[in-house]
Amino acid sequence: MKFVFRILLYLSIGISIQFLIGFSTSIRAQSTGTLTGYVTDARSGEPLVGANVGLQGTNMGSSTDSDGFYEIENIEPGTYIIVATYVGYESQRQNNINVRSAGNRNINFELSPTSEQLEEVVVTVSEPFIAPPENPVSFRRLSPEAISTYPAGNSDIAKVVQSLPGVSGSVTGFRNDVIIRGGAPNENVYYLDGIEIPTINHFSTQGSAGGPAGLLNVSFFEGVELSTSAFGASAGNALSGVLRFNQRNGNDREFRTNFRVGASEAALTTEGPLFKGDATSSNTTFIASVRRSYLQLLFQLIDLPFLPDYWDYQYKVDHKFDSKNQISLIGVGSIDDFQINVPDDITPDQQAILDQVPVIQQQTNTTGITYERRLSNGFGVSRTSLSRSSFYNDFSRYRDNENQDGRFSRNRAREVRNTLRNETTFFRERSTISVGASTRLNIFENDFFDDNTGVSFESDLNFLSYGGFIQWSSEGLTERLDLTAGIRFDGNTFTDSGNEIYRTLSPRAALTVKLDEEGQWRGVLSAGRYFKIPPLTLLGYKEGSNFVNKDAQYIRSDHITGGINYFPRSSTKISVEGFLKLYDDYPVSMREEVSLANLGGGFEVLGNDNVKSVGKGRTYGVEFLAQQTLITNFYAIFAYTLFWSEFTGFDRDLYLPSAWDSRHLLTFTGGYQIGNSWEFSLRTRLIGKTPFAPINEERSIETYPEFVFNYSRLGSERLKPFNATDIRIDRKWNFQNFSFDLYLEIQNVFAQDAPSEPSYLLENGNSPELVRVDQLDESSILPTIGFILDF
Repeated sequence: MKFVFRILLYLSIGISIQFLIGFSTSIRAQSTGTLTGYVTDARSGEPLVGANVGLQGTNMGSSTDSDGFYEIENIEPGTYIIVATYVGYESQRQNNINVRSAGNRNINFELSPTSEQLEEVVVTVSEPFIAPPENPVSFRRLSPEAISTYPAGNSDIAKVVQSLPGVSGSVTGFRNDVIIRGGAPNENVYYLDGIEIPTINHFSTQGSAGGPAGLLNVSFFEGVELSTSAFGASAGNALSGVLRFNQRNGNDREFRTNFRVGASEAALTTEGPLFKGDATSSNTTFIASVRRSYLQLLFQLIDLPFLPDYWDYQYKVDHKFDSKNQISLIGVGSIDDFQINVPDDITPDQQAILDQVPVIQQQTNTTGITYERRLSNGFGVSRTSLSRSSFYNDFSRYRDNENQDGRFSRNRAREVRNTLRNETTFFRERSTISVGASTRLNIFENDFFDDNTGVSFESDLNFLSYGGFIQWSSEGLTERLDLTAGIRFDGNTFTDSGNEIYRTLSPRAALTVKLDEEGQWRGVLSAGRYFKIPPLTLLGYKEGSNFVNKDAQYIRSDHITGGINYFPRSSTKISVEGFLKLYDDYPVSMREEVSLANLGGGFEVLGNDNVKSVGKGRTYGVEFLAQQTLITNFYAIFAYTLFWSEFTGFDRDLYLPSAWDSRHLLTFTGGYQIGNSWEFSLRTRLIGKTPFAPINEERSIETYPEFVFNYSRLGSERLKPFNATDIRIDRKWNFQNFSFDLYLEIQNVFAQDAPSEPSYLLENGNSPELVRVDQLDESSILPTIGFILDF
């Protein structure tokens, strides 16, 4: 069966390439595109009338009208650098803007007043390299263009992020985790337009993060920002990274539709003005999408024992009262169903998966409303948001998955977070001050039992958590020095010490120093303390009628990060950073005697255990980055991270390698454009030997199909290195009323074997034993073909 499947794969590659070439020669079409957008004052939000916007290297451009709106027509489709200028303001450029005949997003600019103290600047960095003043270290920005054509990304932001410096995913399993510099997947926090969302993946691990596929539609993104090892005081409850997804507004002048078919799902996105009437533009806009997977059909076709089936939806409605007041309504959600499939001629490896895979149904939803008010005379901006996020997880394990008989474990939980948050930023001539506070009503319900451990409880938990912060940032404190400093606190009404906010005071500071007059060499340094409340699954765990983890502490992590950035030109960055993270008060499982820092990378629920906040940890290393933004048809990112990740259990002096201690992360992503129609991109990545915990065979015979792991031996065995190369070929057509992008992706083009942990089957008889079986062949080349239609 595997041989036949591989033959079909090779045939599909040939057919796909022939289709790309044949279609490209049989259809001749080239229409011009139009570029639009707004230019506003970054502080006041007022439109800048008469600002100039042009395509660098051409004589094409336009000036903004009384609304700050510009329009450049009759542009030959292709990729451009767009530059906006205005007298008394710093110019701004955006690279790698793909202009098509239809479906172009607004390219908006927010310009800052020119500082009187600054003389001529020889070197300025381009838009992807600009970091916010409160977060100058370990900051990365992704544009929509970079995400949409990412090789083997399948328009999945979690997969795209995994190729950034210091970021990796789970090596084994059908997973989509974001592991940052050796920290656990649940150490990150995610914001959608400033509103925290519980997960960014379908079939997410409750209490943690990853899942097999992303649930955010990249067609919504204005940009994505990732902060690793250092972030401003406004971000709470994060230990390793903060991902901010900034959504764009719907088009305010005309209706547009995007239809995308990829490797695993089809997506329909529509946008446009509301209540426009006869006016040129509308103050109210919307953008909405729905996506449907067909991954379950592909899995059934190749006889995999499980079928992941999902829907998701996303929407945003904006209304602008005037230049100073606007309101936004956002929503995102998913419906997931993880089903069992019994192959006709089942093999031992398929039988092992069939026996051991859980049955999962999940529903997620986040709805939020944000009111933004800009203060008079550009003095500041205030944002107040009210949001509600819910996560429902029905997770079951059966002795007989085929007939769903003999259920021995079930976790039926509901998490709800109702959050009120305000952040106000005040602008001074060369500095900003941000203050904010939030409060959240946490609701957790769980009906849980596990016959293997004898644990059974019903939980109904409600409590308040809250926090506040202040952040000061000065750009140009001196001619060569930028400085930022902040402090925040967090508390809650549930844990024993939750209201003792002095325990969670978290100062943080960072500076940037220009090491030469031109600003080509810059030194960066950051230090801070960060706290995270344990997951609700842990706080809501009960033994009898008692919440036994009320004495749990906030997890603490102290970060020190420093490095050198070199900008030989505005489009190129070379950097070296060193980092150190020191953890304390990490929960350690009483049952498994392992730090929770080592868990959360599987589909099991993270939590539902008695813990003690006694664990310590450390991750440290060095990171190298070389990046060239798109210029003269070529772009590339090379990143290498060498790191160590170690945590303790109850013995606070004994550090052992963590489950994420792969030591080496290397990625290269590059692309080349030929003319205006063809684009070739490539990604290769290497992850070092990753530790895994071997099973306790004697105990696992009793608990099968659930395994008991010997975490005391974590680090004694490691998987072989993971190495894979993916390529993508795009062919683009531009017609008068629509544009069409056809692409071919080939994952694991060199058929490298993927590492996998040992797999076992239970053989019954007079003396039951676990028998090791070969896993499914994971080294196959995987070609997929998809398209994007804009009209």
